[in-house]
Amino acid sequence: MMYDVAIVGGSYAGMAAGLQLAQTRRNVVVIDAGQPRNRFASHSRGFLTQDGKSPHDIAGAGYAELAQYPSVDWYKGKVETIVGEVDDFTLTLADSAAAPLHARRVILAAGVGDELPSLSGLDERWGTYVFHCPYCHGFDLNRGRIGVLATSEAAMHLALLLPDWGQTTLFLNDAFEPDKEQLEKLAKRGTHVERGPVERLTGNSVEVVMADSRVFPLDGLFVVTQTAPSALAIRLGCELDVTPLGRVIKTNDAKATSVPGVFACGDIARPVGNLSLAVSDGVLAGQAAHHSLVFDL
Repeated sequence: MMYDVAIVGGSYAGMAAGLQLAQTRRNVVVIDAGQPRNRFASHSRGFLTQDGKSPHDIAGAGYAELAQYPSVDWYKGKVETIVGEVDDFTLTLADSAAAPLHARRVILAAGVGDELPSLSGLDERWGTYVFHCPYCHGFDLNRGRIGVLATSEAAMHLALLLPDWGQTTLFLNDAFEPDKEQLEKLAKRGTHVERGPVERLTGNSVEVVMADSRVFPLDGLFVVTQTAPSALAIRLGCELDVTPLGRVIKTNDAKATSVPGVFACGDIARPVGNLSLAVSDGVLAGQAAHHSLVFDL
């Protein structure tokens, strides 16, 4: 079967794209590996009508809506390769027993993974006490004690933002040294600066333990992560944008990539994202893929 559109990734962006295409009664297939970026979080903030709800519940409701449309098929699995060209793409799944899928257009919506700093105690607190987005998690810290773990100068951005959410300490962690102007900005925002390397994270919530044995109990810790580039996009030949937060797929305003017939949306195609932005991106990509099928004849 030749699908009109294959969507790689069935989280928020992918489902939003699929829902747009379902309205057109085009044949669509969504392939999802079941690894959304926010799977570690207990609830989501800032998504209109869904504020404070579990990401799992929000995604489940989206899947239920999409499943009502007979023109949409859903595959659980991981796409290993995509080859071909506009009007004739072939997607091979990691499951060797699964038959290849064929589609005229492709939407990449598989999201990204976060490359975390190598620090004892961080991985197990990711998404519960260690975060990357203050707009997603800052409110629930109730103006408590907040830390920023520096891995580069990019930590300045969080260190200046976060005082709106609580008492903020920037742990320089020997990653960089703020200059005079930066120190003045931190002081103006009330951000405290701690120098010296961080040895580990510990405690029932999160405590920052310094190499000199000082301990700082916190309600939450933020860190700038790097996102890993999409291997599928690289193999397809999609042009990438290099950002301070990692490499993402470069798209135009219609979410089209540099490869004809291939679109990208969600975190895989933007340096900063959240659930609302992912859904918005998916809507754009779904409509643009449909326009492509109609007008690019």
